[in-house]
Amino acid sequence: MSKFDGLLNDTTPALNFEFETEGENAGIPMPPNQGEGRELVGSQTQNDTKIHMTHVWFTADDEKHPWVGEHVHDYDEVLIWTGSDPENPRDLGAVLTMTIDGEEREITQSGSIYIPAGVKHCPLSVDRVTRPFAFSALSIAPVYDAESTA
Repeated sequence: MSKFDGLLNDTTPALNFEFETEGENAGIPMPPNQGEGRELVGSQTQNDTKIHMTHVWFTADDEKHPWVGEHVHDYDEVLIWTGSDPENPRDLGAVLTMTIDGEEREITQSGSIYIPAGVKHCPLSVDRVTRPFAFSALSIAPVYDAESTA
């Protein structure tokens, strides 16, 4: 036994809950090029964690797909998107549209956004994907929770 048992997550389990602000629960069809959401850090694998982080891959698709409806959290959140080209890691290989507190942004580069607690964000759409990319959400809370503002 090690004092670090239970900290390593090498199973990345499928998420065991549904997001109220995305997909069918928000009246938005799930993007057909979205992979299964996985938990990197969270209560499914690390019982005492103070954060929650998810991960999903998107594959190539030329069509625009709305994904997440407008919502707010009572905790800070970081959204992360990472391209898959090792020769040009800044190139996302995709176009996303993200709205933050009413201001719309087009995203084409690998990067992240820090969203303070109480700031409305989304809708988020996946407008075009030419090469697979990864999307992660880091909640500064042990469990994901959102309140729809739409």
